[in-house]
Amino acid sequence: MCGIIGVFSRRGPVSPVVLERATKSLYHRGPDGQRQWISSDGKVGLGHARLSIIDLSTGDQPIASEDERTRIIVNGEFYGFEAIQKELESRGHRLRTRSDSEIALHLYEDFGTQCLHHLRGEFAMVLWDQTRRQLMAARDRFGIKPLFYAWHDEKLFLASEVKALWAAGVPARWDEQGVYNSVSMAGHMGRTLYDGVFQIPPGHFLLATEKHVQVNRYWDFDYPTKENNQPTRRDEEYKEEFRAVLEEAVKIRLRADVPVGVYLSGGLDSCAVLGLAAKHHPGAVKAFTLTFEQAAYDEGPIAKEMAALAGAEFHPIPIGQRDLADNFADAIAQAETLCINAHGVAKYLLSRAVRDAGYKVVITGEGSDEILGGYPHFRRDMLLYNREGQDEGSIAELLQWLDQENTVSRGLLLPDGEIGPMDQVKRILGYAPSWIETFSSRQVKMRPLLDAGIQAKYGASEGSYGILDEVDVRGQLTGRDALNQSLYLWSKTAMTSYILTMLGDRMEMAHSIEGRVPFLDHKVVETIVRQPVNQKVRGMTEKYVLREAVQDVITETVYRRKKHPFLSPPATLNPEATFNTYVQDILRGPVLKALPFFDQKMVVALLDKLPGMDAGSKTANDQILMLLVSMCALQERYGLAA
Repeated sequence: MCGIIGVFSRRGPVSPVVLERATKSLYHRGPDGQRQWISSDGKVGLGHARLSIIDLSTGDQPIASEDERTRIIVNGEFYGFEAIQKELESRGHRLRTRSDSEIALHLYEDFGTQCLHHLRGEFAMVLWDQTRRQLMAARDRFGIKPLFYAWHDEKLFLASEVKALWAAGVPARWDEQGVYNSVSMAGHMGRTLYDGVFQIPPGHFLLATEKHVQVNRYWDFDYPTKENNQPTRRDEEYKEEFRAVLEEAVKIRLRADVPVGVYLSGGLDSCAVLGLAAKHHPGAVKAFTLTFEQAAYDEGPIAKEMAALAGAEFHPIPIGQRDLADNFADAIAQAETLCINAHGVAKYLLSRAVRDAGYKVVITGEGSDEILGGYPHFRRDMLLYNREGQDEGSIAELLQWLDQENTVSRGLLLPDGEIGPMDQVKRILGYAPSWIETFSSRQVKMRPLLDAGIQAKYGASEGSYGILDEVDVRGQLTGRDALNQSLYLWSKTAMTSYILTMLGDRMEMAHSIEGRVPFLDHKVVETIVRQPVNQKVRGMTEKYVLREAVQDVITETVYRRKKHPFLSPPATLNPEATFNTYVQDILRGPVLKALPFFDQKMVVALLDKLPGMDAGSKTANDQILMLLVSMCALQERYGLAA
């Protein structure tokens, strides 16, 4: 993994000083070397901060084609690259390196933008085609790797992180609507918190010339319609199909010229990854596990049992409330987004421990819940909107059980309290996905804390906040099962904008760690997309086909265990701890008061009510406080203009 920066100027030359400064701002993503290139006419600049994983000796970037008329910078990994290298050489290409990144350059020469369909992996890239006078920038199918862009002073800037855009001269300002969207819902596919800064959506590429810019889609989920998604095979066949493709995805992610470890929790996803990795890894896999002081959030004992079964080397990393408080601001500054729980800070600390242990690469379980319906709100959707053949009384009992058994998810993954208006969502989809209702209930709690002007401007809008305007409703949602619709919309918003950021790339790359995500291998995803919904959720059993497919490589404890979201203990549950003091001090202090989006008096009133709340209410409100505290951390670190 690396950091990349691209500049395409319509007027005036690219400044070498600016390009170098922007590249240096990404040092944490690529501490093994930094290089820049500017075209002979000064109109294009490419910068690369390298983290050496494959081809440690000759893989420096930017990489030029044989005739030096095309150049590329890449952040990420392409799997199966050795076979593609042989194909390219058989077609007459002369490779300058043995790195995986170079294949994208020559595939582009052969196929143009259609090269993206030949790439398998997690990636973001920027390519300059001198012959066509065209810049192409692309992001992987799921948004695992970040890629932001902005126009400023007649120049198009692209970078792995927003801070690099600011270092290049793009003004650092809040986007009012972006802020409102983020504190109310799950954000957007393209917009960000920051004025004039956008992200290339997952599965899309950008083309820019002197006269024209466009963003095109090259991949989507393409869930089958209901009538084409009925069971046609035995469970055993679906299980074997999924096991084969997942095991291959894990196996190819073990390929590196440096040691590869595994992030291990007590959940099914990471345990499945470890179990499969152990089958193909020479020697014991090193498994890194976060542990917490509060038993309800600590998965250490379950992870330790799993590590023993896999013959892995178990490496626990204990995290306390003081650790979360001391590192909160640094973690949020790396994420450049708002958090709803300090779990991202815990991941930041986990990645630091992995780096200190001498590792650069880890395989993670992220993405499984998004493709297999792992979260409680997906099970709620199945109960509410897949009622055929089910007894109404049983459904009511199961819904009550779901709520009672997921107290740590209250307000986070299941609705809590009042839900805002869902009329438009229901008119378009025919129902309201449970995750949108959950976020709407958060919006209801958030609204009184907003500045009166912000409330007046946006308060009447519905809870979907434009996501249905950004996706191909008729092409991707109409006629699909309710669960698949919900999975699709979640993957386009919360997964890309939050989970793969706060629990993935940004927390890993903050410490120069490359995270590899086998569940988001597009061959794995395309397999589960074709399988019936009852392979994802069956009754109260989530991720059914995964559970059955990996039963032989996980412990009985993990096989029987229900989904427990990865969360750190909420700050407000322990009023005497350092982290709660940190939250109180920030929200009662001058930074929040200076932000024009919130009413500090109402925020303080909420803080004053916390001691009288039960644990469930504190948990539901903790995410509200985390959003506010993380925004204060960003303001304090970057001095953003309103």
